[in-house]
Amino acid sequence: MSPGAGKTRKGATVRKKVAGRTRAEAQFELRLYVAGQTSRSLAAFANLKKICEEHLAGRYRIEVVDLVKNPQLAQGDQILAIPTLVRKLPEPIKKIIGDLSDTLRVLVGLDIRPAP
Repeated sequence: MSPGAGKTRKGATVRKKVAGRTRAEAQFELRLYVAGQTSRSLAAFANLKKICEEHLAGRYRIEVVDLVKNPQLAQGDQILAIPTLVRKLPEPIKKIIGDLSDTLRVLVGLDIRPAP
């Protein structure tokens, strides 16, 4: 066995464990892009926080990116509208645009609930 093969096996094992997580165990890494402290931005954050507390308690992390302060950060996730929520983890990456007031749409968009 070559030295690299062990690493590959170990890496495969790690991926298998991650993939083996049930949906209920998955950790969510979310990034909310906003532009300043507008009412729409504040509403999006409040709606997101409420949804996360109700459906992902203890399994989420929210990062808020203010594009007024850091406009260059919009390029990384190809943000074209604000507010935009980006689900970084679990993969695949997903985006939801708007103030996140439609809870069902957000839950379906985050793959927390199947589409009706």
